[in-house]
Amino acid sequence: MASAPGSVRVRFCPSPTGNPHVGLVRTALFNWAFARHHGGTLVFRIEDTDAARDSEESYTQLLDAMRWLGFDWDEGPEVGGPHAPYRQSQRMDIYRDVAQKLLDGGYAYHCYCSQEELDTRREAARAAGRPSGYDGHCRELTAGQVEEYQAQGRTPIVRFRMPDETITFTDLVRGELTFTPENVPDYGIVRANGAPLYTLVNPVDDALMEITHVLRGEDLLSSTPRQIALYKALIELGIARRIPEFGHLPYVMGEGNKKLSKRDPQSSLNLYREQGFLPEGLLNYLSLLGWSLSADKDIFTIEEMVAAFDISDVNPNPARFDLKKCEAINGDHIRLLDVKEFTERCRPWLKAPFAPWAPEDFDEARWQAIAPHAQTRLKVLSEITDNVDFLFLPEPVFDEASWTKAMKEGSDALLRTAREKLESADWTSAESLKEAVLAAGEAHGLKLGKAQAPVRVAVTGRTVGLPLFESLEILGKEKTLARIDAALAKLTA
Repeated sequence: MASAPGSVRVRFCPSPTGNPHVGLVRTALFNWAFARHHGGTLVFRIEDTDAARDSEESYTQLLDAMRWLGFDWDEGPEVGGPHAPYRQSQRMDIYRDVAQKLLDGGYAYHCYCSQEELDTRREAARAAGRPSGYDGHCRELTAGQVEEYQAQGRTPIVRFRMPDETITFTDLVRGELTFTPENVPDYGIVRANGAPLYTLVNPVDDALMEITHVLRGEDLLSSTPRQIALYKALIELGIARRIPEFGHLPYVMGEGNKKLSKRDPQSSLNLYREQGFLPEGLLNYLSLLGWSLSADKDIFTIEEMVAAFDISDVNPNPARFDLKKCEAINGDHIRLLDVKEFTERCRPWLKAPFAPWAPEDFDEARWQAIAPHAQTRLKVLSEITDNVDFLFLPEPVFDEASWTKAMKEGSDALLRTAREKLESADWTSAESLKEAVLAAGEAHGLKLGKAQAPVRVAVTGRTVGLPLFESLEILGKEKTLARIDAALAKLTA
C-alpha cells in the first residue's frame, strides 16, 4: 500500500540494547509529535541486526516504555502494517537482495582490504595531511587481482561507491549543509560474513517504508550525505521513490558538558519510572531540550505540544539535562492532576517493596484524607512513602539528625505544655490544633515555627513534611498524644 502524496511518514527505530534512555525518548517524542501534528504516520521499527548486543528483554522494555509514555504507533510491532515485518532481524532476505542489486548496478563493489592494510594506509594519509577515510583501493580491481585475493582466502565486504560530487541538502533544524566528496569516502554496507550493516539497512527500510522525514540525533549527521547518495542509487534501481527530508536534533548534554550517554545513571528511563516521574511531566521537560512552546510557558500538556510543534522551531544548539528543573516540572504536573487521579497514581509506592509498613496497617481513610495535602508538596511520586509513613507505622522512624536539630534545651517542657493544650483542643479542626501549639509556644516565649518543630519530630520523626496540623488531625488524638509521651520519655531517659 503506497502512501498518499504529501502525507507525513516518520519513524522511530531504536535498537533493543539495554534500558531505554532519555535521549532516545526525546527523539521518539519529537517524531511522535511531528506525526500527530501533521496527521501523519508514525512507524515504530526495531533495528535488531546486532545479535551480540540485542536482547528480547530490551525489546520488551522498548514496547513497554512506548506504552507508558503514551506513544501510540500506526505501524510496527503488535500493530502490523503494509510494510511488515518491522523487526530488521526478520528482513534479511530484503537486504541481501538490495545489496546484490547495488553490486549488479555498479553502485557497490567488493573490497578485499584487510583491517591491517586499512590502518596502515590511514596512518600514512594522516601523516601526509590527507583525509584518512577509505582511499578507494578496491574500486576498480581487475579480474586477476580479484582471483589473487580469493586465492589468499580473503572474504570481501561490500562497499558503496560514493559519487565524486558535492552533496548539499537542507536540514530541517540546521539549514543548508554541504559535504565535499573528499570528506565522504566509500563506506561498507555488508560485512565479510554477509551480515548487512546499519549503513544499508536503515536507509533501505526508510525507502521501502516510504519515510518522508527522518528526525534523528545530531550524532548521525555525518552519515546523511552517504545515505542521500544511497537513496539516489535506490531511486535509479526502482527501489525508492524519494529522498526523505532530514532534521538532526541537538545533543542532550549531561555533566561536564559531555553528551548524555547510556552509561550515565541519569539517562535511564527506568530510573525515572521507579522514582515516580509522571510520563506527562517527563515528556514536558524533554520537549524543552531543544524546543519550546513559547518564551513564557514551560508547563504544558502533550496535547498543547502536538498542536504547536514545528520541527523548524527546534534549536540546533546542545541542550543540557537539568535534573532539578525536570523534577520541578514534574511536580507542577503532579499538582495538575485531579486528586482522585493523584491518589491512584501513588498506589505503587504505598505497598511493598516501597512501603515500610505492614499491609494490614495501611488505612484507606487516612490515605484519602492526607492525599490532597501531599499532592501540594511532591516533586516525584516516590516521595509519598516517606511523607505519609508516620500515618501507617506503629511509631515514627526517627532521623537522629532531625531529632538533634529539633530537640533543643527546654524541648521537654515545651512538649509537656503542647500535650496539655492538645489534650483539650478540638480534634476535628486543624486550626484548633494549630492554636494549641501556638499557645504552648507563647507560654515558653517561642513563635509558632520554633514551637511546632519538636512536635513535628515527636509525631512524624522528621523536621520537614506535610502540613503539620492537618497531619495531626488525620493521625488522631490518641496516636498523637502517645507519640508525644514517647518523645518525652526519650528526652528524659
